[in-house]
Amino acid sequence: MEPRESRDAPDGADAHREFMCASFNQDTTSLSVGTKTGYRLFSVTAVDKLDCIHEGVESPDVYIVERLFSSSLVVVVGVSMPRRMNVYHFKKGTEICNYSYSNNILSVRLNRQRLVVCLEESVYIHNIKDMKLLKTLLNTPANPTGLCALSVNHSNSHLAYPGSATVGEITVYDANNLSTLTLIQAHDSPLAALAFNASGTKLASASEKGTVIRVFSVPEGQRLFEFRRGMKRYVRISSLSFSADAQFLCASSNTETIHIFKLEQHSPSRDEQSPTWSAYMGKMFTAASTYLPSQVSDMMHQDRAFATVRLNTSGLKNISALATIQKLPRLLVASSDGSLYIYNVDPQDGGECALIQKHRLFDSSEEEVGPKEEEEEEENPEDVPPQPASQSYAATVALASTPPSSTALMGYSEEGGAQKGEVIPEHEFAEGPVCLDDENEFPPFGNQSN
Repeated sequence: MEPRESRDAPDGADAHREFMCASFNQDTTSLSVGTKTGYRLFSVTAVDKLDCIHEGVESPDVYIVERLFSSSLVVVVGVSMPRRMNVYHFKKGTEICNYSYSNNILSVRLNRQRLVVCLEESVYIHNIKDMKLLKTLLNTPANPTGLCALSVNHSNSHLAYPGSATVGEITVYDANNLSTLTLIQAHDSPLAALAFNASGTKLASASEKGTVIRVFSVPEGQRLFEFRRGMKRYVRISSLSFSADAQFLCASSNTETIHIFKLEQHSPSRDEQSPTWSAYMGKMFTAASTYLPSQVSDMMHQDRAFATVRLNTSGLKNISALATIQKLPRLLVASSDGSLYIYNVDPQDGGECALIQKHRLFDSSEEEVGPKEEEEEEENPEDVPPQPASQSYAATVALASTPPSSTALMGYSEEGGAQKGEVIPEHEFAEGPVCLDDENEFPPFGNQSN
């Protein structure tokens, strides 16, 4: 759905023209935004401060931008060359390598071990250390949105993608050992969203109907949880995201509501010890579900949202993620109105989440506003004309001294690939956040041939 005008932002039209895509990095410490002129990387480690740490202008009309943790490695795909993936060392302003495919690139996923490129009917798995192509999964079911998920935990590198174009079957693949782990019959309708938890042991899914969200164990494929997002209307789920401890799962869609579900097992003994009216009715429903139709029985066992967020607008493209910022749980929402919204989440009682900060993504000179200032802005729509953005880091890098290699790593085959050099040094694969600040890391590959 195309984003419509945002009523709460006078510069909403400009933001919509600028915004093309957004993604959070693997540990939700950074936000990447693709724009008409390039891409921007933001640090999201504080509530009241949003730092633009890099603005890339190497490629216009960026519709895919993915950053590896807090490293200097960023993957970019632009509209002008949709079959080519560019890998940059953004702090040095150099291109590490580029890679071309047989069709348009629809999505890219990466962890410390693997880089996965998804086309409509094929999936390519690279070793991220030297970008060697390890496996090509050809003739996969039609996947026009490039839906796939890769576990952040590189020790397992579980990969999930649609196993069918007509029903909600999930193929779970071991991207380290290059073998299929299991097939999960998740939904009756085609898949719309997939997400792993941080350890890669749980997989959340939603179908095109968007009414039910399910969580499965990996690699067994056993259904662990089932949540009902709504009953009255079908919606398009745009993102699923676990909290770092896998205790919560958030789901955003093209509606004005974001749902947060709590992953907790209900103990039967608890009801037995509480002879209340609600406990009695719960037992009655449980007993009735054994002989009612399966669809009705399933609805009785589905949990509702633990917490919710009400956005000011609906129909906008957005992604959401759960993060711990300044030691407290928060919900982050990046919206195509050109804003990042930060909400407080009550991990004990849930309920309606409070908006505590709103940041502009496309005008660094504009003041960040919280809920109170935002209300004043709505009452006084006449804004001061935006000031030119300050010079970005990319503009200060001497690109002429280290030109990117435009022919690097072209035409890989299953057996081919880079024979020398590493994209990521070995010491960066230790446990903990990746932070690559050494200017000697990520040297650009020279011209190479198979």
